[in-house]
Amino acid sequence: MLRYLTAGESHGPGLVTIVEGLPSGMEVTAEGIGNELARRRLGYGRGRRMALERDELEIMGGVRFTQTLGSPVAVIVRNTEWEQKWSEEMSAGPGQSRRPLTTPRPGHADLAGMVKYDTKDARDILERASARETAARTVVGYLAKQMLLGVGIEVVSHVVGIGEEMSTIDVLPTPSDLDTIDESPVRAFDSEAETRMISAI
Repeated sequence: MLRYLTAGESHGPGLVTIVEGLPSGMEVTAEGIGNELARRRLGYGRGRRMALERDELEIMGGVRFTQTLGSPVAVIVRNTEWEQKWSEEMSAGPGQSRRPLTTPRPGHADLAGMVKYDTKDARDILERASARETAARTVVGYLAKQMLLGVGIEVVSHVVGIGEEMSTIDVLPTPSDLDTIDESPVRAFDSEAETRMISAI
């Protein structure tokens, strides 16, 4: 059974992923993880924030000479802006916030989290309920895909519909179509539907 744990805050020093249950002898490289993290930043409507983000990662354990050991795999994706912009506001040491966020954002997890964890600073919640945290989950996805590859299974995903706009082609993409899918701003394999999906957005 695979189990994973993520830790870290969006503007903290880094996001940590630990995955256990992977077999030994599975190929894992920092370059492979980096490629998946770069794919995460693609897409229609991505904000300026996504374009600015750079993922600096390090495999901390569970891999030796690009092969898994069978022990838990630990990866850290560092926040390259931590030192210059966030080390004071997101310090794990003593201190207090200079910029507390007391107004929950509509449509986010802020209010529910503030009530659940009894905090008056929404930053305590939004730092985990953040799109940036998906970087840690992307690491999990890469490791799972590598495990499946070991038994001859390749994973390809694509968008078939947004709103009421659906793909109408019957052809399923193959792993060789991945670059074409990634070139689509909405990750659609059907280029005609892509235009309608963007309009729907």
